[in-house]
Amino acid sequence: MVGFQLDSEGHWVARLECGHYQHVRHNPPWVVRYWVTTEMGRAAMLGHCLNCKKCDDKAPRDY
Repeated sequence: MVGFQLDSEGHWVARLECGHYQHVRHNPPWVVRYWVTTEMGRAAMLGHCLNCKKCDDKAPRDY
């Protein structure tokens, strides 16, 4: 993850080094990502890797 931004509905989206976007929601009980809810938490996750489904599908870059 190289950065974060809000989508049009106010949900956090990670910008990935590969050029794709991926939602990173805290949506309990199915998805627990407390770090998404604070600026400090998001900053602490910069540099961490996420598996990118779009790369798996060979999709073009989002940005």
